[in-house]
Amino acid sequence: MTSFAKAMRVLCASLVSFVVLVSHAAEAPPKGNLLIAGGAVRADNADVWGRLVELAGGKGARIAVMPSAAGNPQRSGTNLVAILNKYGAQAFAVPVAVRLKGRDYTRDAEDETLAKSIREAGGVYFSGGDQGLITKALVRPDGSRTAVLQAIWDVYQKGGVIGGSSAGAAIMSSTMYYEAKTVLGTLSVGVNDGQELAPGLGFVGKDLFVDQHLLARGRFARMLPAMLKKGYKQGLGIDENTAIIVNGKREVEVVGYQGALLLDLSLASTNSQEKDFNLSNARISYLDHGDRYNLLTRQYTPSADKAGGKLDPASPFLNEQVYSADMLGHNTVLVMMEKLINNARDTAIGIATAAPGDPREDLGFEFKLTRDAESVGYESATADAYTILNLRMDVRPLKITRPWYQ
Repeated sequence: MTSFAKAMRVLCASLVSFVVLVSHAAEAPPKGNLLIAGGAVRADNADVWGRLVELAGGKGARIAVMPSAAGNPQRSGTNLVAILNKYGAQAFAVPVAVRLKGRDYTRDAEDETLAKSIREAGGVYFSGGDQGLITKALVRPDGSRTAVLQAIWDVYQKGGVIGGSSAGAAIMSSTMYYEAKTVLGTLSVGVNDGQELAPGLGFVGKDLFVDQHLLARGRFARMLPAMLKKGYKQGLGIDENTAIIVNGKREVEVVGYQGALLLDLSLASTNSQEKDFNLSNARISYLDHGDRYNLLTRQYTPSADKAGGKLDPASPFLNEQVYSADMLGHNTVLVMMEKLINNARDTAIGIATAAPGDPREDLGFEFKLTRDAESVGYESATADAYTILNLRMDVRPLKITRPWYQ
C-alpha cells in the first residue's frame, strides 16, 4: 500500500468516527430507564425482576434478552427468559453472541428482522459473563453501532428499560473494566486504555462510572484509578443481588438485597510528588435499598423505614476504635462506614496489602475514613441497616517489608 493510500485510509477512518460521534451527540436524551444490577441476581429476587418487568410495560411486556456475554449463551438466554416470564413478561432471547454455536454473530448483529423484534419490545436485558463479548458482538470495528445495537438504543430513546447484571452492568458506562488485575493490582500499577479499560456502550452517559460486585469483592478501591484516569467525578458501585434504577432526570433508586456505594471525586486531589497511587478528600456514601439520590442536585431521599431515622452526631451509639487489616475484604468497607457514622470517634483506618503474586508485593495502602460536618447517617426503624452520606476518604501508599517476620 502506498503512503498516499495509507493516508487516505486513516483519513476515511477518522471521518467515519467523526460522523458516528456527531450523530450520537445529536440524539435527544433518552426517555427510558436503566436497571443496573451488581451481579448474582437470584431468581427469587422479586424486587429486581418485578421492577424490570414493570419498567418494560408491566404484565405481558416484551423483553429482549441479550445473552451475548455468557459462556453458554443458549443456556443463559433460556434461563433468563424463564425467570422473566415467571414475573409476567413475554421475554425472548436474541441470538447475537460470539460464543453461540452454529451462528455468525457479525451477520446476526446486522439482521434487520432481529433488530425489528428488539425495537418493538419494551425492554432489553443483558446477561452476565464477559463484558468484552458484548461489545465485540454489538459494536462494529469502526466503533459504530450495529443494527441490533441501534435497535436497543431505540428502545431506550422511546421510553423502554435497558437492564443488565454483572457484565451487563459494566457495559452501561462509556468506560468499563475489561481485563482487570486484582483490586490491589489496579492501585499498584494503574490502569490503561486498551488493557484494563475499554469502551462500554455508554447508556448511563459520560458523567457516571459504574462498577459491579462491589461489596462482595471489595471493588470500590479499583473504581478510584479508573475514575481519575478518565475524569469521572461520580461513580456508583452496585453490590450483588442488588440493582439501581436510573431515570432520565438522573434520579437513582436502589432496589434488591443490599445497596450501592457512591464515590464523589469533585473535590478530590492527588499529590503528584508521590509516585504511587494516592488520593485526598474523596467522598464515599452508601445508599441502602429503598433510598433515592439525585446525581445532579445531590439530594438524598431516605427509604420509608429511614424517614425519621437521621442520626444525631451529638448522641453516638458507639465509642470505639474502628480499624481493619483487610480493607478490601467482603463487606469490610460497609461495616467500617456503619461503625464510624454512629461513633464518638471521627476516624477509621483500613489497611490493604498485596497478596503473593501481585505486581507490587512491597506496596500496600491505608484508607482513612473521616466523619466530619458534611457526614450524615440514617438508621432503619425495622432492620439493622444504615444509609451513610459523605464520609471523607483519603488513600496513601504504604511500604511493605517481606517477609513480615524476622
